[in-house]
Amino acid sequence: MSAPTRYPPTRVSRYRLDAFAARAGLHPDMLHRFVALGLVDAHPDPGGQLWFDAADLATVARIRRLHNDLSLNYAAIGLVLDLLDEIERLQALARWSRS
Repeated sequence: MSAPTRYPPTRVSRYRLDAFAARAGLHPDMLHRFVALGLVDAHPDPGGQLWFDAADLATVARIRRLHNDLSLNYAAIGLVLDLLDEIERLQALARWSRS
């Protein structure tokens, strides 16, 4: 008798709207709102179904923390996210220029 075949674990890189909403702990309507506000990117398929990158789960968690912990409205959250992205870009540039 041979040993069972082992398959490497698969990592999901994209989620459909409902699966992403469940993973993020949000109602799908709230994700539609985040997309409309430009806080999260969605990728529609030819049938119109929205898909989200797995990495966007971290973005949604950041949005929720900013909203719940700091009581920021969603317009302010968009600005804060942009500023945080710019800070990360500048830090990477500074690290690169030092090396």
